[in-house]
Amino acid sequence: MSFNTFGKLFRFTTWGESHGPAIGCIVDGCPPNINLDEKDIQLELDKRKPGQSKFTTQRKEDDKVQILSGVFEGKTTGTPISLIIYNKDMRSKDYGNIKDKFRPGHADFTYFKKYGIRDYRGGGRSSARETASRVAAGAIAKLVLQKKLGKKFKVIGAVTQLGILGCDTSQWNDKIISKNPFFCPDKSMIKLWEKYLLGVRKSGSSCGAVIEVRARGIPVGLGAPIYSKLDSDIASAFMSINAVKGVNVGTGMNSAQLSGEQNSDEISSKNNKLKFNSNNAGGILGGISSGQEIIASFAVKPTSSILTTRKTINKFGKNTTISVKGRHDPCVGIRAVPVGEAMMNCVLLDHYLMNQAQCG
Repeated sequence: MSFNTFGKLFRFTTWGESHGPAIGCIVDGCPPNINLDEKDIQLELDKRKPGQSKFTTQRKEDDKVQILSGVFEGKTTGTPISLIIYNKDMRSKDYGNIKDKFRPGHADFTYFKKYGIRDYRGGGRSSARETASRVAAGAIAKLVLQKKLGKKFKVIGAVTQLGILGCDTSQWNDKIISKNPFFCPDKSMIKLWEKYLLGVRKSGSSCGAVIEVRARGIPVGLGAPIYSKLDSDIASAFMSINAVKGVNVGTGMNSAQLSGEQNSDEISSKNNKLKFNSNNAGGILGGISSGQEIIASFAVKPTSSILTTRKTINKFGKNTTISVKGRHDPCVGIRAVPVGEAMMNCVLLDHYLMNQAQCG
């Protein structure tokens, strides 16, 4: 049994492999009469496509999306939306010398042990190439939410830590994020991050990252108290992204260090207008959105494909060593920003539709 579908009412199923002819997804549960054009999806795909700077993999993919169904005369019909993205710049020969070896830190070992077969060409189904399909689905969710929630709605992500170097999130600037290759929200850190990551790349190594995603204009009431908490579904969405090893909602793990007085988000009212004095909860209380800005972050581990020689075994159980050549991101977390945004959009739309179904 394999699970390739995410969501409850708004669902998407992804398919395809890193070095196969194409990847894609089928989106089901999208409301009808939503204006949808391939250009709308392409805008989001262009944020994550490879080869855009010297800090990402140099694999060249246009990531051009084609809508095969579910849209008529520029509007969604309420039926399944099928999307396809053709792969073009595969170099499967780069992986020929490691086809019998397991790359440490990758899914090679577990895939082989579970299925008895593995696609060694870039990791096959376990490759981050799959995330392009998620971004396409998230673009559709974003359009629906913009129509339903209006101009105040916005989801935006940024890299808040690159390896050992963090940034000052109090200096968060939406406009800066799209104007630098790191999706950094703090202008003062960009030059330092550039020098740091160039050093990591030249050494043949890699580093991790922390990505923070913020959602604004979210109404009170999304989420359910027990088994479909909004924050648990956001955490599930983020953890499903390749190389993610941890998730925080609001203050997250750091809340364990706070006192009750520090952690509580005091509430007041003035002229019948509600105000929270802080947002340690990340905009979610008891699994239900509070109307505050939703803030969640996730940690992406260092790219496992590195030039440095590492110890491993082959599929016959023999000890060996491995050095992974080819085109790899020195920090795969950078291109995870639009993926995080997409997954947040999908979860929010799913919960918006569920809330409408139950509460009207």
